Amino acid sequence: MDGKDPLLVVTVLQEKAASKNTSTNSLDTDSKSSSTGSKHDAELSSSRDTPFPYLDGEEDQDQKNDVTYVCPYRGPTYGALTITNYRLYFRSLPLRDHEPPPVILDVPLGVIARVEKIGGATSRGENSYGIEIFCKDMRNLRFAHKQQNHSRRTVFEKLQSYAFPLSYSGRLFAFAHAATSTQVGENGWAVYEPLAELRRLGVPNDMWRATKINENYAVCDSYPAVWAVPKVASDDFLRRVALFRSRCRLPVLSWIHQKSQAAITRCSQPLVGVGGKRSADDELFLNYIMEANAQSDKLAIMDARPSANAIANKAKGGGYESEEAYKSVEIHFLDIHNIHVMRESLRKVKEVCYPTIDDSKWLSSIDNSLWLKHIKCIVAGAVRIVDKVETMSTSVVVHCSDGWDRTAQLTALAMLLLDPYYRTFRGFEVLIEKEWSSFGHKFQQRIGHGDNRHSDADRSPVFLQFIDCVWQVSQQFPNAFEFNEHLLITIIDHLYSCRFGTFLCNTESERMAEDMKHKTISLWTFINSSMDQYLNPLYPTFTQGAQTSTVLRPIASMRIIKLWKGLYCRWNPSMRPQNKIYNRTRELLVLQEQLVKQVSEKRIKANIRQA
Repeated sequence: MDGKDPLLVVTVLQEKAASKNTSTNSLDTDSKSSSTGSKHDAELSSSRDTPFPYLDGEEDQDQKNDVTYVCPYRGPTYGALTITNYRLYFRSLPLRDHEPPPVILDVPLGVIARVEKIGGATSRGENSYGIEIFCKDMRNLRFAHKQQNHSRRTVFEKLQSYAFPLSYSGRLFAFAHAATSTQVGENGWAVYEPLAELRRLGVPNDMWRATKINENYAVCDSYPAVWAVPKVASDDFLRRVALFRSRCRLPVLSWIHQKSQAAITRCSQPLVGVGGKRSADDELFLNYIMEANAQSDKLAIMDARPSANAIANKAKGGGYESEEAYKSVEIHFLDIHNIHVMRESLRKVKEVCYPTIDDSKWLSSIDNSLWLKHIKCIVAGAVRIVDKVETMSTSVVVHCSDGWDRTAQLTALAMLLLDPYYRTFRGFEVLIEKEWSSFGHKFQQRIGHGDNRHSDADRSPVFLQFIDCVWQVSQQFPNAFEFNEHLLITIIDHLYSCRFGTFLCNTESERMAEDMKHKTISLWTFINSSMDQYLNPLYPTFTQGAQTSTVLRPIASMRIIKLWKGLYCRWNPSMRPQNKIYNRTRELLVLQEQLVKQVSEKRIKANIRQA
């Protein structure tokens, strides 16, 4: 299947398919996606006698032909293990005639969170000596080695070196991949252009202007170079306002309603502290934001945190806007918990979903993880923002503590609900580049790319939660999105893979310093080269359906929010659908194209007869 990617394959495949196409519940593989369309890479694959096409820049590091994969579903499986600078690849070997189809594992090393040795020289018992790999994508892999040939040592060392290159003075695979890439097609780095996006929103206008005050990232090193701010605020004034906000992340425009001029702005918490400090400049600036919208004499502040957390932050010098100091302001706390709570919640989900599922405790275990409650709170917060902007024509300021985690979840999701552009292919890519990458979501720290500090307290599934929320909305409005579930899962897979530069680094300034646009390939380059597999057949492409221009208001209720089994349970064969959804999607798209063609031909014939 064209344009699919060789990620995260844990499935049983037919022998013929294994040499050509590797398929999972989420992704497919072929020579086009794996070698980025390079005949040279295909020839290398053949000469290396491997069943998978190598990517540009991918090189063998180790190979063992006597390894046992301890599969939690089929039991121990004997086979060959190959480690490259990009992936771990295991393929079972036939032990007798009429052997079942081989077991294939194709795991990008970026997915690995940690590697541990199991057993020692004195270990006895079958498969008691080997390596266990803990992955970021909800599964663990265990391999047994023979003690006498010391094969475990080199496998462990290679996995450590190439799964965690930043901990060993190395570089992530994305750089080697781009350096030798023969990729052709649209440059994904050009998808988002800040000034063009502002023009689409109608900025500059009478009340808002664009500024490059942060062009050298001197005012705020975690903000983008280009901002949109109230027109009456001078650059010197903006510098003073920044000093009263955590990390200098002052309120700037994310989105504006072109009819009412109600705006969504984002920032970090004010530096109020225990003593209740005030800033006349900050108070005036929020007033400027309110006055830029003539439809309302109120400004809504959406604080993502629980109120108790916001109050506790005063002890650290932070806090929130008091309605006494900030006139005409109403503050709402949205009860979304911090990164540590979310990390622990996802860990509990993994315990429920992998490797085995206890049917008798399924519902209670999912409920006890609190994951769905957290997802509900994010969706509910975004809906409240939508209601203020769309129904009440009131401008909104969104923040949490530092404004790069929960704030991004809320602004991005609210913009997706308000603006149908962000529900298209190109618009969704722009949304991620704008609200997540350019505004400084710390992808490097939250995911831990190439870093072996698996217990780092900065790691958290913040972006994963956003994608989960998008999926939840798509389940309630199946014909409102141009893309399908397969795109969302592909984005999550490459969030970890380190094959593309899109999710590397923490800030726009870091990406500029690393010259990511020239030294790595964008994920959007890859996705946009094979968009047909990500199309939603229910999206009204050929007719201007009412849904394409409708503001979405999903129901944020525990009765409606559900676990995304296609993502979290995809490694469990008992939870995997027999017919892959994206295969059926392709069939529907072909049928849709045929029907539209028939209608068009009939209309032409009817017009000819009338003439």
